[in-house]
Amino acid sequence: MKRSNILAALTFAFVLLMSTNVSAQKFSKLDKSPMDAAAFPRDYKVSDKLIKIVYSRPQLKGRTVSKLAPNGKVWRTGANEAAELTLYTDMTLGETSIKAGTYTFYVIPGDTEWTAIVSTDLNVWGSYFYDEKNDVARLTVPVTSAEESVEAFSIVFSEADNGIHMHLGWGNTRVAIPFTK
Repeated sequence: MKRSNILAALTFAFVLLMSTNVSAQKFSKLDKSPMDAAAFPRDYKVSDKLIKIVYSRPQLKGRTVSKLAPNGKVWRTGANEAAELTLYTDMTLGETSIKAGTYTFYVIPGDTEWTAIVSTDLNVWGSYFYDEKNDVARLTVPVTSAEESVEAFSIVFSEADNGIHMHLGWGNTRVAIPFTK
């Protein structure tokens, strides 16, 4: 057999082995609490965003909000990793100014009010490693109730007179957190 034929056969065998490896790749199934993002402005064609949050969306599946996000305990605002909040411009939460940047967003649920927390923690799983000394801003806001129940935890933004409201909805629970520009 000629050298060129041997080289061609070896090259073909190598390519075949590599392509078999690629097609044998295992991909994980869809997460039970899939990751999602909400931003303002909401229009995906607008690239000049003011605020964005990346979070995972747990589902009630017959359970209660208070079972999954217990009152009085710091909650990661979703499932899996703690929610990641990005401010593309300086904003204010309550009386506290927050510089543009990326933060972790936690909440402390309660029966009549929830506390929103912006923290310098990053890349944390859940709220297990939450450290109050890393808080940048906190604001307590009232809880309302809606007739319509939301199965999967959801976050949306809306424009307000003085800024942007982040709306959290799960079950019949509704919370609006005001950010001002």
